[in-house]
This record gives sequence, C-alpha cells and structure tokens, in this order.
Amino acid sequence: MPRFLLCALMLSALGTPARAFELSTSVLDRDGEPVSHVVVYAVPDGAAAATARPAPGVAAMGQRDSAFVPHILTVETGTLVEFPNTDKVSHHVYSFSPAKSFELPLYKGNVHEPLKFDRPGVVTLGCNIHDGMLGYILVVETPYFALTDEHGRARLEDLPSGNYTVQVWTPRMREERLPAAVDISATGALVDIEFEFTSKLFPPHAHEGTSLSWEDY
Repeated sequence: MPRFLLCALMLSALGTPARAFELSTSVLDRDGEPVSHVVVYAVPDGAAAATARPAPGVAAMGQRDSAFVPHILTVETGTLVEFPNTDKVSHHVYSFSPAKSFELPLYKGNVHEPLKFDRPGVVTLGCNIHDGMLGYILVVETPYFALTDEHGRARLEDLPSGNYTVQVWTPRMREERLPAAVDISATGALVDIEFEFTSKLFPPHAHEGTSLSWEDY
C-alpha cells in the first residue's frame, strides 16, 4: 500500500504561512528496488485547482536513431506537441489510442503542424516503417509531474498549498495493477510519498524490437 509522511517545515519568524510545498516521491518494485522512468503526477483539487497558472505550451516528441525521444513524454491537457524527425530515414508516426488517434504520413524533418492533446489518457505511438519504434505520451490534467530518476526518486516543487491526488504511471505495468492513488492535503509542508509495485514489472522496451502486441496500441 502507498505510504506518505508529512514533514512540517518551520514557518518564518513573522508567522507568515508558506504558500507552496514540495512533493518528494520514491517508487520501488516488489523487491524494494528503485524504479526509474515512472511518471509521478499530482492532480489539484479545490483551491489548488483554481490557482492561476500559465496556459500549456508546446512540447516535442522527437525521433532519433529510430527511437522516440523521450520514450515517455508527459504533458498537460491542451498542450501542443511537435514530432520532429532528425533521422536520415523517413518515419510514419501514428497512434490508435482513444485519447488521441492520428497519423503523420511518411516524412523527415519537422513538416507537420503540432498536434493538440486535449484529452487525458495514454497515447501509444508507433511507426509504420519501423516496428521497433515505440513511445508514449501521457496526457494529465495537471502541470505538476516528473519522472523518477535512477534512484526511483521524483520531486515536484512549488505546488500551491491545497488538496491533491498523487498517481504514478509506467508502461511496464498494466493500469489495473498500478499502485493506488494517494490523496494529500498540504499547507506549506514537505510531503514524502512512497509507492510500491506489488506485481512484476514488464522489462524495459528494447528499441530494436518490440515485446508488445497490437492490442497495446
């Protein structure tokens, strides 16, 4: 089960309440080993959700050395995403995912207009020419997200005080087996959360081949 610990920070001498907090997260596998490249995201609720923030900008899912770079791209709903191809060979990018179904016909460079991702969910990417190419765009309804590092740690900074639902995602685990979300309420505190996978993770994707079936697209 996920666990979290609220570690209160010292307030200033004037007693002014802190207006933001930091979320520190650790993700472990069933053997207690850290897991990298797991998305951690915090969805605000109530007053935190009403806090003004910049509109989503433009992100990029590149193609380099016949691989999608980054392998996992997380964006907020409403973000425009470019798909530049810096390889010498052409790619034909597509997705059949309900969150965003599209096709970018055979191309090099950056000839296609950016696509708007305005529906939350997982968008699985493939290439009609190279079967080993596989990538993911996770569309979330929050600007607060990060990927775990090699130590299984992720830090989200400057979150407005309030209520959040914290979740994790990785393509190496079926959605129904992901750890349960954690609800937190923070007012100027350091929040430390630990998630643990209780099922065996799929192996990381090898870009020279694919271990997935068509149903995964």
